[in-house]
Order: sequence, then structure tokens, then C-alpha cells
Amino acid sequence: MRFNKTKAQYRQEIVAKYRAAGETWPTDSKTIASWAVRNKQWEMPRRDAINVCAKELSEAMREEYFFDPQDRRVRKKHCLRKREELADGTHKQMVIWLDIEDDADRRDDIEEAFQQRRTMVLTDCRHLKTDLDSYNDNGNPGLPIQMIFDFTEDLTESEQPIEYEGITA
Repeated sequence: MRFNKTKAQYRQEIVAKYRAAGETWPTDSKTIASWAVRNKQWEMPRRDAINVCAKELSEAMREEYFFDPQDRRVRKKHCLRKREELADGTHKQMVIWLDIEDDADRRDDIEEAFQQRRTMVLTDCRHLKTDLDSYNDNGNPGLPIQMIFDFTEDLTESEQPIEYEGITA
């Protein structure tokens, strides 16, 4: 069975070529990108400029915070994956951005965005546990690394004041 490579597989090949060229490893992705551009392993097609711009705008929105009346640092914009029906009857998955200050009347959408974000955290934890278990079972020369995935105490501790009797931590 023959299949087309994914974008990720092409990018993985660039990393493999970088390493095969005897370049510095381990390294950061910017160094690999610089090598890839210099060696004509990667060029940005014009049609991708909009995608790159959209990605950078998404990153900027993800990093926008404000302080609420209780002086908590709160992420202002949240993304929500939605399936939209197009005029021709087909469907397209879209990511829309919500502003928790300006879009308070869209409570259901904001709740769904929070739930999707929680699911992403769970997925990250599941992947971390798989990586940890594999390392402990197959590559760890010492005692197994232990990890607690119940964040209740961490959340409680993080909500404690950082100033005690006039002493700032």
C-alpha cells in the first residue's frame, strides 16, 4: 500500500538530514531551521504565508493576559474547535477565538473551550505517562522515576499567597 507523506514526516526527514550531515546534536529547532533554509531543505510556499501569519496571530492571542478584579493573571483569549457547515453542505473544522471579557454572553462556547483545553491537558498527561512508563521499562538504568498525576495539591499550593507577614517570596 502506498501513501503520501505527512507534513510532519517531511519535517522529520529534514531533522534526519541535519543529523546525517554531522551538525551539532542535541540542538534547538531554530538551529535546525537555519540549516534547512541555508541548505535549501525548506522554503515557504507563498500559499503558506497566510497559515504562518495565522499561527503567529494565534500564538499572540494565546499569550494575552489581563489581571481580574481579584488580581489574578488570566488568559484573555481562548480557542474553540467547532465544526461548521459550509454553504455547499460540506463541513469544515474551524478554530474560533473567544475573549472572556468581551464574549461573556457566549458562556456555552467559553465553557466548551475550557473543556477542550482540559482534554488537551489530560492528553499531555497521558503522553507523559506513556513516555515515563516506556523509559522506566526499557531505558532507565536506575530506580523507576515516579510521577504523580493528581494535581489537587499543586493547585491548592499555587493559590496560596506569596506574601506572609510582610515577607515577599
